[in-house]
Amino acid sequence: MLHHVKLIYATKSRKLVGKKIVLAIPGSIAAVECVKLARELIRHGAEVHAVMSENAQKIIHPYAMEFATGNPVVTEITGFIEHVELAGEHENKADLILVCPATANTIGKIACGIDDTPVTTVVTTAFSHTPIMIAPAMHSTMYEHPIVKENIEKLRKLGVEFIGPRFEEGKAKVASIDEIVYRVIRKLHPKSLEGKRVLVTAGATREYIDPIRYITNASSGRMGVAIAEEADFRGAEVTLIRTKGSVPSFVENQIEVETVEEMLEAIENELKVRKYDVVVLAAAVSDFRVKNRADAKIKSGKSLILELEPTPKIIDRVKELQPDVFLVGFKAETSEDKLIEEARKQTERAGSDMVVANTLKAFGSEENEVFLVTRNEVKRLPRMNKRELAERLWDEIEMLI
Repeated sequence: MLHHVKLIYATKSRKLVGKKIVLAIPGSIAAVECVKLARELIRHGAEVHAVMSENAQKIIHPYAMEFATGNPVVTEITGFIEHVELAGEHENKADLILVCPATANTIGKIACGIDDTPVTTVVTTAFSHTPIMIAPAMHSTMYEHPIVKENIEKLRKLGVEFIGPRFEEGKAKVASIDEIVYRVIRKLHPKSLEGKRVLVTAGATREYIDPIRYITNASSGRMGVAIAEEADFRGAEVTLIRTKGSVPSFVENQIEVETVEEMLEAIENELKVRKYDVVVLAAAVSDFRVKNRADAKIKSGKSLILELEPTPKIIDRVKELQPDVFLVGFKAETSEDKLIEEARKQTERAGSDMVVANTLKAFGSEENEVFLVTRNEVKRLPRMNKRELAERLWDEIEMLI
């Protein structure tokens, strides 16, 4: 591995360590994003090999992709049978072919089995035995073309996965780099939670004082989103209930709520309709709400006294609706001693199978230092970022379920 590639290798996560990805680049103007995309995949541990069509080389020079990946770039198929080296059926073959950004022309060729560029030849070679993902980019009128739609549908039925596109400025733009990386990780991740159904809550609730002002807390929703996305990577069927204003997520099935009432209603609906295996309540739910919420904006300039009343305890409802579900609660306190005691009380009162207990330092930050409290033990975890903590948490839950 070249020195400049080593510097960024697996700096963000080790999710793609040991994975070989072929980035097959057709001639779309969005090919200029491929340097960044390749680097981002490497930051998660992937080994990336670029394959470029002749038209792609008019938009971005092969040297740029050689620099980005640290590997020689395939610009033509020669006597070295590059397509077979990368994508043939042998032990050193690629784990994934990512066609990005895919033009209408390339999608059409792949759907018809035409291979007249290094990109389409690599895809044809890989088709029967290696996962293929396609991230389209074209003008929206082209994307709406019935034959383009038919080609995409045909490829979907054959097991090709499509990422995006996003619709902006009259164009079906290639999906964001973050989304592509997310979907690639999800595709290649070991599926240890396959067949499990998971419900996760994330973010800070809002309790309104009047139509525009509300009481809330400093939670960003990062922890809950990391937990939901980690379950998604591991193959679980995930429902994420996230609060308005919390960090975004790529989990497909999301329900957005604002108040404790709305969150409780969403959870009750889910638990009545579907059988869940694990429920993780990571949202920072307000303990109080305004007793008499004003219907009109309260005039400023005068002092104001608010009477607060307790909100319903969401966690207490979960086991009433699904006694067998594995329930993970969160607890935050200012002092460490009080923390363990309160976490223990929660396992008794609400029947939580595990409580993730942290001091309030974690709110809104990138890192957490937590205790995992179960009925029989307390485990202190070292300080780590929220993504790593989500991994540790699921490792622990998997052992217990």
